[in-house]
Order: sequence, then C-alpha cells, then structure tokens
Amino acid sequence: MLLPEIAESVLAAAKSAGATAADAVVVKGRRLEVGVRCGRLEKISQAEEASLGLRVFVGSQSAVASTSDLRRENLQEFARAAYELARMVAADSYAGLPPLEQLAQDIPDLELYDPEVANVDPQRAQELALRAEASAMDTDSRIVNSEGAECTAHTSDVWYASTAGFSAGYQDSAISVSVVPVGRDSAGMQRDYWYSSARHLALLEPPERIGRTAAERTLRRLNARPVRTCEVPVVFDPETAASLLRHLASAVVGQSIYRGASFLAGRLGDVIAPHFVTVVDDGRLLRGLGSKPFDAEGVATRRTMVVDSGVLRSYLLDAYSARRLGMQSTGNASRSVGSNPFASPTNFVLQAGTTSPEEIVRSLKQGLYVTELIGFGVNLTSGDYSRGAAGLWIENGEFAFPVQEVTVAGNLLEMFASIEAVGSDLVCRRSIASPTVLIGRLTVAGRG
Repeated sequence: MLLPEIAESVLAAAKSAGATAADAVVVKGRRLEVGVRCGRLEKISQAEEASLGLRVFVGSQSAVASTSDLRRENLQEFARAAYELARMVAADSYAGLPPLEQLAQDIPDLELYDPEVANVDPQRAQELALRAEASAMDTDSRIVNSEGAECTAHTSDVWYASTAGFSAGYQDSAISVSVVPVGRDSAGMQRDYWYSSARHLALLEPPERIGRTAAERTLRRLNARPVRTCEVPVVFDPETAASLLRHLASAVVGQSIYRGASFLAGRLGDVIAPHFVTVVDDGRLLRGLGSKPFDAEGVATRRTMVVDSGVLRSYLLDAYSARRLGMQSTGNASRSVGSNPFASPTNFVLQAGTTSPEEIVRSLKQGLYVTELIGFGVNLTSGDYSRGAAGLWIENGEFAFPVQEVTVAGNLLEMFASIEAVGSDLVCRRSIASPTVLIGRLTVAGRG
C-alpha cells in the first residue's frame, strides 16, 4: 500500500475499535553511511525501512503504538491493541488533537527533496569522504593522521493523517560530509574537525574545502596551553555560539516551561538580551535543514519571533503544551513514530549582526575565542553554565596562542543579557545556527 492508504486504513481501524480520535504518521526512509580512515574504507551501512506510529484517544485517555509491519491484515489488530492501551491510561484533560483551524491549509514546496541525494550510492559517498580526508592530509606536513571522514545521505517520505480530516505528506533529503584530521608538533598532538550538510547535493561545500578547513582548525590548536583563572570577554565562534542557542531552544520549548524546568519560565515580555539580538524559529525556511510544511500534528509551520530585539516574545509549543499554558500551538510539534508529540525547534537562528568576526576580535585587549566546548555542565532550570573549553587567546586584538584545559562558567540568563556583539558571519550549517557572539565577561577557569 501507499503511505496515504496505510494511514487512512489504520485510522479507520482505530475508529472501528472504539477510538474517539486518532492520528497516524507513516515514514519510509533510506539512510547511507560511509566512513573512511587513512584512505581506506572503514565502515559502510545502508538501510531502508518503513514504520507507522498511531496515537489513539479514548476521550481524554491516549496511547501511542508503533509497528514496522505495514501489511493491511496487520493494521486492524494493531489499531485494536493501541485502543486497548489507551483505555488503560489515566485521563489527561490536556490531551487531544489540535483545533481544526490550526491545521495546515496549504502544503508549500520548501525544496526539501533532492533526487541527486537519493542517487548517491556507496561508491559516490566513499569518493566524497576520501576527497575530504585527502585534502586535509595534503594541507600541511604537520597533519600526520586522521580519525576518519564520513559521508551520510538520507531521504524520507513522511505522511501524516488524523481523524480530524487532515491528510498530507512531504519528501525530504539531506547529505553531509565531515572529516577529523590529527596534527602534531614538538609539543604533542591535536585534532579538530569540519563538516558541511545540506538538503541538496549541489549546496554541499566541496570536499576539498571541508578538508582544508578541518586541517586549518587542527593546526591552529597545536602547542595549546591553559591560562590562569580570570574574568575576561569571551567570543564564541559560530559553532560554539550555536550550542548557546541550543540551550536557549531547550529553555523555550513548551514542556520545559509547563514543568517549570526552564530559567525562562514566566518571562514572556521580559528583556533578556540587548536590542540587537533577535532569534527566529522558521519552519518554512526554503531548503532549511529543520523545515517542514506542517508539524507532527498537522499544524501549519511558521516563522516565530522568539526573541525580538532583545525581548522574549514567544515559546515554542505543540498542542499539548499549548493547552497546559493556555496558549496556541506554534506549529513546533515533533515526534518519532513511537512517541507522543513534543515541542522542538525547526530552524532556530540568531539573526546576523553587522560586525565582522575579525572586527570583534580586534576590539578586545584581552579575551578568549572559544572554538570547542566539552561536557554537559548546564542546568536549564537555574541557567547555571559551566563547560570545558578550548580555543585561542586574544591579546591586543590578535590571536596570541591556542588554549586548552579551561572551563568557561556563568549563568545563561546573565550571558544572554551580556552579549556585546553579534557577528555578520551567519551560515546555517545545521537547523540551529548562529554567527559569532561576544559576551562581555565570563569566568575562565584554568591554572591558579
């Protein structure tokens, strides 16, 4: 059966079993992963799978079940089993499908699917990975080894339907290439990485550029050392600044808010950052890595101003968290086939500023430029932040020497309030993306 037929059949079976409402998501996907190391094929995996997730409501009781057996004769029994599960679950007055008026009325073509990605075979993936690794190794004689290069490609067909009358689907694809070279000098060895990912093969960075960038990032870490404990301005490069955005995203999703597990709970309308800080969640960004025409409950995705000129304007909500908070869904429901929907970001982006990263560095008499963060020392409830870091020390507006074995510590609420500059170098390499960010003062813990 085709995906729409599977979805409609299982919904009909759920209604026949006694469900008062139900929704279903059917996903068919292909994933290819190829890894090389030192010029040789090290791993290869290719998988194709199809699966079905069914959410059944019996009044305000609900349950979720999943299966990979999509034969028509299996669907009737599968739906009945899901119905019986729902009858055993405690009632929850906030459970239910989203209101009809919020369901997507149009399914725009966001250019999420590229047939060229679907045509990438193991040989082509291996070639891309080998080219990236070879470029890294050829950059400098101090690049002496490799932890490997990888190419991954996946495509999927997604169909969602509900007893509210919604039934629609879309295709998507993504491809990425990454490499991790190892460098050595008289002081020891260091490693770093670089990557590129895109919905379309043509938008992927050339493997040679990925390799060179990874090598250059590795070379600048050679002869790294710690610094003495101090309080200084800290510059987060785009990759590490994106991790700050991930913490912000985790703090504004509905489940964190209604559970009281966020330092931003109850702060809608508050100024949490300077006026030049704007964070947008855009589910309909053309070719965006987090884009989709509708969310996992059929609600239309949209562009949401989360932080507008420094003011916290919106949380990111699915239907359940919206009801818990007395608000409306923002079209941010996500789910796997075996889980209940939950709120998550789509394309969550700190908008670019007007200052180049070079200008930001030149503006500092002393500080730390962070290129890597280590560990998970973040408490989203309090905002307390402490993570291991590596990067480059800044003296008189220039990079002086590489730094390692330090810890950067502060509080996320204070950190966002203390942003002094946002760079102009925004590139959406992932669904959560940021340009360079300067925070006015943080504790850098090192020696002494």
